[in-house]
Amino acid sequence: MTDGLMSKAATMEIPINGAGDTGSLPEDDGLEQDLQQVMVSGPNLNETSIVSGGYGGTAEGIIPTSTVKGPAVQYNTSFPGLRLLHAQGSGLHPPHPSSLATGDEAARGIAVEKFDIVKKWGINTYKCTKQLISERFGRGSRTVDLELETQIELLRDTKRKYECVLQLARALTHHFYSLVQTQHALGDAFSDLSQKSPELQEEFGCNAETQKLLCKNGETLLGAVNFFVSSINTLVNKTMEDTLMTVKQYETARLEYDAYRTDLEELSMGPRDTSTLCRLDAAQSHFQSHKEKYEKLRADVAIKLKFLEENKIKVMHKQLLLFHNAVSAYFAGNQQQLVQTLRQFNIKLKTPGAEKPSWLEEQ
Repeated sequence: MTDGLMSKAATMEIPINGAGDTGSLPEDDGLEQDLQQVMVSGPNLNETSIVSGGYGGTAEGIIPTSTVKGPAVQYNTSFPGLRLLHAQGSGLHPPHPSSLATGDEAARGIAVEKFDIVKKWGINTYKCTKQLISERFGRGSRTVDLELETQIELLRDTKRKYECVLQLARALTHHFYSLVQTQHALGDAFSDLSQKSPELQEEFGCNAETQKLLCKNGETLLGAVNFFVSSINTLVNKTMEDTLMTVKQYETARLEYDAYRTDLEELSMGPRDTSTLCRLDAAQSHFQSHKEKYEKLRADVAIKLKFLEENKIKVMHKQLLLFHNAVSAYFAGNQQQLVQTLRQFNIKLKTPGAEKPSWLEEQ
C-alpha cells in the first residue's frame, strides 16, 4: 500500500519549520542564485529604461501616466520674441493642431503601455521575491511534487556524471591522437633509415611497417572514439540541457504559483468589504492563471523526463557497445574486427591527406 501511494505524483504543500528545515527535500543552491533567477526575466521595453526608487511597493503608490494631462513643456506666447518669430517666419507653415494631438496621443499611449509592463513585472517580481524569502527563512510553504522532484534531482546528478565521462573521453582522444602522430613520425624515421643503412635495412623496414600498421589502426580507433564523444556531447549538452531548461521554467512557474496562492490566502482571511472583494477577485484570477501555467509545465517536464530516459538508454547502449568493440579490437591487434566494428555502426573515416572536393565537383 505504501508503494502505491509513493508511485503517485502527489502534489502537496510542505510546511517549513521555524529553523528553515524542509525534511527530506533538497536545499536550493543559494538565496542569491534564486533571487537572480527571479530577477533575470525583466520587461521588454525596447531601449526604454525606467528607474524606480520604490521597488517592491504596492500598486496603490503608483501614479498612472494617464492622469497627466497636456504637454510636458508649455511656452509663454505672450513673450514678444516668440510673437515676432511667429509673425516673420521663413515661409514654413506650422503643423496642423490635429496632427500634433494625434502624435501626442500615440506617444502617450506607448509610454502608458510600457509603464504598465514595468508595473506588472515589478509586482510579480516583488511577490516572487517575498515568497522565496519566506520559504528560505521558514515562514512559508511550497508546493512539491515528490516523484517529479526526485526525477529532476536524478537528472541533474546524471548530467554531472556524464559531463565527467565526456571530459575524460575528450582527454583520451587528445592523448591518443598525439600517440598516433608520434607513431607516424617514428615509422617515417625507420623507413628513412632502412634506405640509408644497408646492414640494418631489414630490421628498420620491419619496424617501419609495424609503426605504420599501428598508425593506421590508431586512426581507425580515433574515428570510433570521436563518434563516441560526439554522441555523448549531443546527449549531454543538447538533449539533457533542453530538458533542464524546461525544468527551470517549471520551477519559476512553481514559485509564481505559490506566491499568488499565498497572496490569495492572505486576502481570504481579511475583512470582506467592497474594495477587498475586488482585490480578492483579481487575486483569484491571477492565481488561476498561474495554476494552469504551473500544471502545464509540470506535465511537460514529466513527459520530457520520460522521453529523455528512453533516448538515453538507446543512445548509450549503442555507444558503449561501439566503444568496447573498437578498443578491444585495437589492443588485440585485430584490424579486420576493428574495421568491421566501424562498418557496423556506419562510421566513415576521412582518408588522411584527402582534399576537400572543389565546389564544381560538389555541384
